[in-house]
Amino acid sequence: MACKDFIDTNDFTKEEILDIIELALAMKKMIKEGGEYPQLMKNKTLGMIFQQVSTRTRISFEAAMTDLGGHAQFFGPGSIQLGKGGHESLEDSARVIGTLCDIVMARVNRHADVQSLAQYSPAPVINGMSEYNHPTQEVGDLLTMVENLPEGKSIEDCKVAFIGDATQVCVSLMFICSIMGMDFVHFGPKGHQVTDGGLQVDTDIDVVAIAQENCKVSGGSVTVSDDIESIKGADFVYTDVWYGLYDAEVEGGSYMDIFYPKYQVNMDLMNAAGPNSKFMHCLPCTRGEEVTDEVADSERSLCWVEADNRKHSIRAILVYLFKQAEAKKQYNPDVVADCQARIDAVLGKLA
Repeated sequence: MACKDFIDTNDFTKEEILDIIELALAMKKMIKEGGEYPQLMKNKTLGMIFQQVSTRTRISFEAAMTDLGGHAQFFGPGSIQLGKGGHESLEDSARVIGTLCDIVMARVNRHADVQSLAQYSPAPVINGMSEYNHPTQEVGDLLTMVENLPEGKSIEDCKVAFIGDATQVCVSLMFICSIMGMDFVHFGPKGHQVTDGGLQVDTDIDVVAIAQENCKVSGGSVTVSDDIESIKGADFVYTDVWYGLYDAEVEGGSYMDIFYPKYQVNMDLMNAAGPNSKFMHCLPCTRGEEVTDEVADSERSLCWVEADNRKHSIRAILVYLFKQAEAKKQYNPDVVADCQARIDAVLGKLA
């Protein structure tokens, strides 16, 4: 059985992740082709904590909860007393929010904050992104790849090449590929590779070692290189922005000096991967920097499907965690009848 929270995909087995993907596929088809919305979160509340601004994550979670019959509450930066700068400790906030809400999502500046929320919250907690990883993005990415497999290939047969900076999205993609048994390549400049630490929150965390341990179980592989030959045969070419979300400056010159033109995803790079390779991007993209218009808007681009799949995958994560938590509870139907009678008795006096 999976853990209570969705903080890191490394906490889940390949089979559990594939169950979440199957949930996403089934609900997506039910809604898009059947016109029916499964009310699996009816009358339930999602608390959304954002320490940063957000577009896709906020919209996807709100829309997903509405689709499922539930409600999402938005707590933006500075809108609630949470940890530093507030009057209430992070632990106490977690206890309160996790009691008042049925499920909680948090996009945080520090990975330790979402870990603390999960530790103290009675309700399941979902990591909406930290400086260390972005697990909900991973699931949307995997869903996109499963839906767009090359002919004759299973997901385990696929190769994914991440181009550019070792952002938390790069680290997260490496994690889920290694769990699935895929071949993952990080093609990036030295000093900005996952082996150099990337956006790790703790110098004791070796993200590549974690992925390699996953590969021992799954049969996948991890390659880190600054040689463009390493991306040859990639089924999916993925990139992210060329600047860390938390880094204002970079040593050794500007990001353009370091990454351009070698690590720009243009059509030549796509063709170096292979004539049938597909393009992916977590968005937002900086056109003309890490990707050209010709690629982003081409028939080979999956980034818009990928953006849509954020909502479909988030539906599945919400349902998977909540239903697992509900399965541990025991309800007494006799209590409902008794309480309804008491409610009717009080309201009857108002008639």
